[in-house]
Amino acid sequence: MRVLVVEDEVRLAEAIRRGLTAEGFKVDLAHDGVDGLWKATENRHEAIVLDLMLPAMNGYDVCRTLRARKVWTPILVLTAKDGDYDEADALDLGADDSLTKPFSFVVLVAHLRALVRRGAPERPAVLVAGDLTLDPSEHRVRRGDVVVDLTPREYGVLEHLMRRSGDVVSKTELLEAVWDTNYDGDVNVVEVYVGYLRRKLDIPFQRHAIQTVRGAGYRLARDGG
Repeated sequence: MRVLVVEDEVRLAEAIRRGLTAEGFKVDLAHDGVDGLWKATENRHEAIVLDLMLPAMNGYDVCRTLRARKVWTPILVLTAKDGDYDEADALDLGADDSLTKPFSFVVLVAHLRALVRRGAPERPAVLVAGDLTLDPSEHRVRRGDVVVDLTPREYGVLEHLMRRSGDVVSKTELLEAVWDTNYDGDVNVVEVYVGYLRRKLDIPFQRHAIQTVRGAGYRLARDGG
């Protein structure tokens, strides 16, 4: 498995490289955003570890540019200890997961293995279900001509449902796809976020796109409800 680590702290980057190599990963390093963007674009990787605070080009811009170029390699961003907004912004721009510094190496490996298992299937330019659209490259959701603002978690739940539109998706599958890999809370948190989505995407437009399948999970109607 080949991983790109984009981290400007040379000692930390080298420690990550040594540790991942010992775990069987092949590791490419970059110490600034410009080099990281070039390596991520020109070479194939199973995952990218991306620090947000980088010289030359910050991690936000690297992430945004990769997604705009339709590079869908899973991205794990490294954020500051008090970086809740950093995490939210990065997820909005297309990152797949986040980890707060300082972190346990064991946890880093677990996050990476989870991202690699998910893989990076080719993502269509725009997901469509009737008049409900989701543009992954812009992280933008519309109901008809109306732009609907979603939180990163709401967006993640909707994106997964839209990629599986017409299929029943269990709460467990949504947790594994959208929540942190170490989340061990109540599975019913999914129900809460589905409620948020209904209040933003269905109720104001008199639609019923997100359907509850009793005992099984949720289904997004292919016609957008």
